[in-house]
Amino acid sequence: MKSVTYSKYGAPEVLEIQETEKPTPKDDEVLVQIRATSVNPAEWYAMTGLFLARLGGGLLKPKDSRLGVDYAGVVEAVGKDITQFKVGDEVYGARSGAFAEYVCVKNHIYLKPTNITFEQAGSVAVAAMTALQALRDYGNLQAGQKVLINGASGGVGTFTVQIAKALGAEVTAVCSSQNVELIRALGADHVIDYTKEDFTRNGKRYDVFIDIVGSRSWRECKRVLNPNAHFVIVGGKKGKVIGPLSHVINIRLAALGSSQKVAFFVASFKREDFLLLNDMLKSGQVKPVVEKSYPLEKISDAMRHLGTGHAKGKIVVTIG
Repeated sequence: MKSVTYSKYGAPEVLEIQETEKPTPKDDEVLVQIRATSVNPAEWYAMTGLFLARLGGGLLKPKDSRLGVDYAGVVEAVGKDITQFKVGDEVYGARSGAFAEYVCVKNHIYLKPTNITFEQAGSVAVAAMTALQALRDYGNLQAGQKVLINGASGGVGTFTVQIAKALGAEVTAVCSSQNVELIRALGADHVIDYTKEDFTRNGKRYDVFIDIVGSRSWRECKRVLNPNAHFVIVGGKKGKVIGPLSHVINIRLAALGSSQKVAFFVASFKREDFLLLNDMLKSGQVKPVVEKSYPLEKISDAMRHLGTGHAKGKIVVTIG
């Protein structure tokens, strides 16, 4: 089968398409023929060799030559202990090594909602899970509260807007001029074009602030926060050494002693959260936004697109 591998850190050109052995499912596993996957910042950091990524993934070269987590596809075979899935089922979920034609999955595999495509389903896992947990678990969002999303037009941002609305929030989204109509169509109550208005100086305040782009200092962000607000850092500028953590550290230090709660986290995959997202997808409350799809052979181009930092929604890689 074809798989994306890399043997050294660097720009997207280090990614290679190689023939690798097709996996065989164990008794408690499902073999999935992948139809679509998507690229995420975590893969960018792993590929380029961000210092912190090297600490766990190999100091001089990657320990694991595979990349990818999000997937959607069709069940091709099941282990003898599997009863909830059958050959031909359309599924999606999360599994390491998803930049490949096939993958064996034990956990985090779910029936794909029939109202979304493989491309859409293959964009869900990392970004949607991040959005949900940022709002609910770290932002402590309650129905009726006001939430501000800085960086609403990217992969995580487009999910955050929709999930916040599904949770009953009043949503204000910040994006560039070219994305205003998209974000408004996703259900945002208010859209601020940062090229025309400084959202930190309009006098409005929010209960939850989801910071995806890390473009403002704590002094600026604090102006728009209610006294007991939650400020959740999801991402930041792609620093060459520690990536977005430089932004996290600066915010954390500056916010010491403040009444507002500051949090930074890395999403974790939980079955109950996948089931909740699945219900939102089925009901149409959440619809994945895919800007562009690349074939597997163009995986380097997909990663390069991600690296620009200007993706509108998710960037998907199709297989087969």
